[in-house]
Amino acid sequence: MSYSEPPPPPPQYGAPQPAYGGVPPKRSGMAVASLVLGILAVLPCFWGCFIFGILGVVFGVLGKKDIRESQGGKTGEGLARWGLILGIVGIAFGVVYWILVATGAIDISYSTSP
Repeated sequence: MSYSEPPPPPPQYGAPQPAYGGVPPKRSGMAVASLVLGILAVLPCFWGCFIFGILGVVFGVLGKKDIRESQGGKTGEGLARWGLILGIVGIAFGVVYWILVATGAIDISYSTSP
């Protein structure tokens, strides 16, 4: 009986382990938040267009900065970009809406008749 070879490793159960040498990059939370806020900004809820649009733009810029500074440790550049774009579109929708309200083209007075 020879003990020169080590015994084989036990079989692996469950999810495979990541390869040696590193972990896969994570998605930036700010980029995901930017996309969600950008989508909410373009929905027709005109009070929230400014708020969600501004937050979408801010989180988009911060997400892109976060990804750039991580040097490959985080992903989500496209999410941050689209959140930024949708945030700007949401702000534009809000501006157009409030211009139409100010000129009287849209009536926002809510009166109930008996």
